[in-house]
Amino acid sequence: MGILIDLAGRRKLTLIGGGGVRTPLFVEAASRRAGTLGLEEIALFDTDTDRLSLLGAVSRYSARQSGGPRVTMTTDARAAMEGADFVVTAIRVGGDAGRVADERIPLSHGVLGQETTGPGGFAMALRSVPAILEYAGLLAEVSPKAWLFNFTNPAGLVAQALHDAGHARAIGICDGANQAQYTVAAYLDRDPRDLRAEVYGLNHLSWTRAVTGPDGTELLASLLGDENFRARSSQRFFPPSLASLIGAWANEYLWYYYFADQAVARLTAAGQTRGEEVAARNRALLDQLRAIDPDRDPAGALAAYRAYEQGRRSTYMHYAAPGTAGDPPVPSAPSADGSEGSESSEGYAGVALELMEALVAGVPCHTAVNVPNSGAISGLADDDVVEVSTIADADGVRPVPLGAIPPSHLALVRAVKLYERLTVEAIRTRSRACAVRALMAHPLVLSYSRAEPLVDEFLRAHASLVGEWA
Repeated sequence: MGILIDLAGRRKLTLIGGGGVRTPLFVEAASRRAGTLGLEEIALFDTDTDRLSLLGAVSRYSARQSGGPRVTMTTDARAAMEGADFVVTAIRVGGDAGRVADERIPLSHGVLGQETTGPGGFAMALRSVPAILEYAGLLAEVSPKAWLFNFTNPAGLVAQALHDAGHARAIGICDGANQAQYTVAAYLDRDPRDLRAEVYGLNHLSWTRAVTGPDGTELLASLLGDENFRARSSQRFFPPSLASLIGAWANEYLWYYYFADQAVARLTAAGQTRGEEVAARNRALLDQLRAIDPDRDPAGALAAYRAYEQGRRSTYMHYAAPGTAGDPPVPSAPSADGSEGSESSEGYAGVALELMEALVAGVPCHTAVNVPNSGAISGLADDDVVEVSTIADADGVRPVPLGAIPPSHLALVRAVKLYERLTVEAIRTRSRACAVRALMAHPLVLSYSRAEPLVDEFLRAHASLVGEWA
């Protein structure tokens, strides 16, 4: 996986899904690092010309404000990826309506309705995986030396499909994998780049067992017992009695597993799914940008966009906060983790850009991403894509050997990895029977009487995008 990028050349970074609502944030973050990366161009591609023109214009203005590279926009995927050194895939096949269906259908069966975890993630994968594989195939044709950083959810499952298809230069990115490292750094006023975290598991199903300082001192264990620290991070979702049983920092998405019944009850009682809330916010943003006209008033458009982002963050996972579904949203902790609710982190963009810098400059980067296990976690296959601590430099991205993990954690990881493997196979073969087996294997479904109707409803709901299955 050694790097083959021309260190003397000017580089091109392509974003597949350039009409997405996170694009201005990504472009802003990339512009700040343009000098280190030698970026000459950020190419935005999308099939939705309206969204691309609106959010692309906001992104272009943001890049100009920070002295960044030129921002181009196109609806031609081949042109976008030709000559690219790095490609980021951040798409939502089926749009917000697809997400709403993914979350509503499971809730109607008394099963978790969440866009990446459980059956909602399965439905999203039915649409995401074929599209990402198509883009990856085109990238291999036009820019075979490029690295692909996938943000598209479900990120771990998509990364598994990419590697199963032979795309070795593909990295799955999720900012949640590095929450512990960044939260500890913020709380102790340290530079997160000086800390080393030991992360293991799968995407949206990972734990951090240690965070060490430059002198080798372990910092995390004592903080997990600090109620002030816990209250200022996503660990507030897990009561102390559970935290002591877990024995590690828990990815916030583990709330859906540790509180499975409560999650379904709260999401059902809320009356509006997260997808429905986000869809309404997105419609309002796009209407506002059309009225402002970013080409005429780019500063006003950027201000409207920033207000949208702040509002969206304020209600992230509020239903997981201690108490009842009627509790007010819990504000994000300042300088806390890198989740959707964080106000300080560069999130997904920061993780990907740090990796790019390491690949270009050769300065080692320690971060957690989704890559093949390659022996890092005992009890899993080498080709299982896992969310794990890695070292990136001019020679590529390599997982850190972590050895054995707690048996209860390994059991859950292996169950979800079986589900992921079966889902990839079902999509590859377009097999309804394999799809039913996949959902039966998922710990949040398990039952055949749930899995079969869920598969059938998803295939009907998304028939125009997933086609006929046997």
